[in-house]
Amino acid sequence: MEVELYVYDLSQGLARQMSQSFLGVHIDAVYHTALVFGGIEYFFGAGIQQTYPGATHHGRPMEVALLGKTDLPMEVILEYLDSLKQIYTMESYDLFTHNCNNFTNDFAIFMLGKGIPDRITSLPQTVLNTPFGQLLKPQLDNAMRGITQAPVAPAAIPPQQRQSTVSNGISSSHPPPRETNASQRNGVNATSVFPTGQVHYATTVKKLDMLLDSAKSSCAVIFFTSATCPPCKLVYPAYDELAAEAGAKAVLIKVDLSEAYEIGSKYQVRATPTFMSFLNGKKENEWVGASEGQLRGNVRMLIQMAHPPHPHTNLRLRTFQRHHKAYLYTKIPPLEKLIAKMGPGGSSPAVTALKDFICTRQVSGASDAPLPDLPAIMTFVLNSAESMPTDSLFPVIDLLRCALVDQRVSGYLAAEKSHHTIRKLLSKPTSLDPDCPWS
Repeated sequence: MEVELYVYDLSQGLARQMSQSFLGVHIDAVYHTALVFGGIEYFFGAGIQQTYPGATHHGRPMEVALLGKTDLPMEVILEYLDSLKQIYTMESYDLFTHNCNNFTNDFAIFMLGKGIPDRITSLPQTVLNTPFGQLLKPQLDNAMRGITQAPVAPAAIPPQQRQSTVSNGISSSHPPPRETNASQRNGVNATSVFPTGQVHYATTVKKLDMLLDSAKSSCAVIFFTSATCPPCKLVYPAYDELAAEAGAKAVLIKVDLSEAYEIGSKYQVRATPTFMSFLNGKKENEWVGASEGQLRGNVRMLIQMAHPPHPHTNLRLRTFQRHHKAYLYTKIPPLEKLIAKMGPGGSSPAVTALKDFICTRQVSGASDAPLPDLPAIMTFVLNSAESMPTDSLFPVIDLLRCALVDQRVSGYLAAEKSHHTIRKLLSKPTSLDPDCPWS
């Protein structure tokens, strides 16, 4: 299957004409990119969005390039795309550090083993390296959001995506689901209108009222957030998890006050994050603050009030009530000490890039950690497996393990042909003496 790169100019030619005067450097365009394959265009804006090729509000692409061909099955590609939705959320968009080109680059590396051209991915840093770019960064980011995060016209959305709203906090299309009859408009049989187990976005009072009406016989929670509220982002993952956990028992709503001024005025929201809970159509509680523990406790208590558990659930049946969870070894060891054990190999640019990625992801989260050059890193890992002594190789494997927590890295290795890197690494300990504890 062929994979094409669509390149757009968000400035419509203004960057080429005026960049030298304003920034002191020449810029050809303000790049927006998308990947096109299977007759669908995929890009990042208001979450991960999909449309027919060339049918976005950006108009015709200034450049169309064939990136390569992929042999990956479509179901594998879509599964990986779904995992990216946890990283590329609508709220996490940043014009300079977490934009459409980062998404396109990550997606291309997974499918083709190579990213998009450096002239595109390096453009934000080129602008930030200028004094004027640093000064205007907040203003430029806010000014461009209306362009970069504009909704896709309903007619341009592929049929299989038209009814999708939000999954794990990501919208494949911005418009609300279509209503089919009067009972649905009144909130009756609402599960056929609003999918369950996921967060819903409301940008208008009408949409919010419809969502609350759908929860008149159960419960609902409104999360008032803002694109300029860093504490809000801390509880986004927990809120998404609670929505999946609640399923059809509750309706969890997210309202961005930077877009929904009318809603903020109606509910008199003075700070973000603010949460309001509703039970059987009436307001139950309101609290402010980005406390994940308080959020989980309040939402679970609300669901329990709306759906009291059966008395049998109070029986102490420890064996049946035990939750079996997978153990993910996410603890990061002291990386400087780990790299020192690699010997001369620790000074490799691949090791430095991998360490920076792991540290950034640990401190700031996956959204603020751009993917490093994975093909170059895997080449270093394979060469290390061939040439390094066993004592020095183990720290290399441990460093790679720390990066595998990120689904973009693990997805890249999972899709690798014949799983060459993993097989090579596993063959090393299995070929050692049987008395060796590693074997």
